[in-house]
Amino acid sequence: MATSVSVETLNPKVLRCEYAVRGEIAIHAQHLLQQLERQPGSLPFDEILFCNIGNPQSFGQKPITFFREVLALCDHPNLLDREETKSLFSTDAITRAKKILAQIPGRATGAYSHSQGIKGLRDEIAAGIASRDGFPANADDIFLTNGASPGVHMMMQLLIRNDRDGIMCPIPQYSLYSASIALHGGALVPYYLDESSGWGLEISELKKQLEDARSKGIAVRALVVINPGNPTGQVCSYMYDVTRELSISSFFWGVHQPQVYQENIYVTNKKFNSFKKIVRSMGYNGVDLRLVSFQSVSKGYYGECGKRGGYMEVTGFSTTVREQLYKIASVNLCSNITGQILASLVMNPPKAGDASYDLYEVEKDSILESLARRAKAMVFAFNGIDGITCNKTEGAMYLLPRIHLPQKAIEAASAVNKAPDVFYARRLLDTTGIVVTPGSGFGQVAGTWHLRFTILPPEEKIPSIISRFREFHEEFMAQYRD
Repeated sequence: MATSVSVETLNPKVLRCEYAVRGEIAIHAQHLLQQLERQPGSLPFDEILFCNIGNPQSFGQKPITFFREVLALCDHPNLLDREETKSLFSTDAITRAKKILAQIPGRATGAYSHSQGIKGLRDEIAAGIASRDGFPANADDIFLTNGASPGVHMMMQLLIRNDRDGIMCPIPQYSLYSASIALHGGALVPYYLDESSGWGLEISELKKQLEDARSKGIAVRALVVINPGNPTGQVCSYMYDVTRELSISSFFWGVHQPQVYQENIYVTNKKFNSFKKIVRSMGYNGVDLRLVSFQSVSKGYYGECGKRGGYMEVTGFSTTVREQLYKIASVNLCSNITGQILASLVMNPPKAGDASYDLYEVEKDSILESLARRAKAMVFAFNGIDGITCNKTEGAMYLLPRIHLPQKAIEAASAVNKAPDVFYARRLLDTTGIVVTPGSGFGQVAGTWHLRFTILPPEEKIPSIISRFREFHEEFMAQYRD
């Protein structure tokens, strides 16, 4: 007799998997959006403000002209030989499109590629990495992926054997990691960032959590370092200390570094340094430490989330292990070609002297300068609200204000079986239409409560968003004041 399909008969790993960014609050927001479309005026607000997710173009961010020109020409190669094309597209976009198409089987973006991605595009990415870091990079170490997330899943598949295998993650962490660890049946080993020091890290905390995991029989297979931080927005300054700790540790199989926000730096006293650059500058070579770095075209100044392009650079792996990783990649056939092209363009943009360079620089600088202003304005506004404290957003696209909730609010949340920050976020959405992600979806120190806001709303909308939020917060706090 066939077994019925129900929640009780599903894979328990799927049931344990939670992805807060698109979880309960975001799902409810979609229902409210549909209600507004069906019944305008039926809610106390007239729009849903999705401040929960880093989706730049949904907030009106314009794509980079050069990137879109090259993509358009690659998708329509018949345009390349037309005379009128020269007046519609920059000369270097035409040249770049011809070069890219020459590397694609059949000169068509609808064709499959090598499972690691088109070799010529991986060459471009390796050259971009080498230029950025000042150390060599090899195209054979590059795996092109549909955004950074599939690369993370591939590594989890490779590493996690059972529930005694642990992946060490910063807390708070981007919920992709907790979700993928659960989905692949492993254990999340936390190490807590220090909110009081701007989300810094004490190495003693790292050692403590390592020892605790080992005492429980958990084999820590990898350490995740997110730089700049998501959801915390800090530019990490502790990677040298982490590298020194790794050099004497026998627990680690390798380091994973998501670096999808490497261009999003908003402070002048810090800059992005890849983990690979730090490791190499300290004298460690490719066999001293296994390192996987992830990049995506979804963020930065380009914000091409829907194109699903990205890559991972894998170093320090033996040939036999790399063969197994390639096998996982080949099961997926290949990543989409448009995303592959865009990843190569991001790592090899127009150079000084190119026809597109001046416009490219203007567009890039305009986006990043606006994001820096938005980050500063939102942090200042949140720190001006009673009952909220917020660290500076140094990079990435988020801020993580702490909500100091009264005990009565915590008890009210418990009465309806909700985490206090989920309870708060749901009330915020129902009252104002503002969508945020509760900090409990990322992990946080017990007894503290946070909300993740993106800094992406247009500058002209930020005052009204803050005003709407402030009014809600003051009424909420007054209702539950102890």
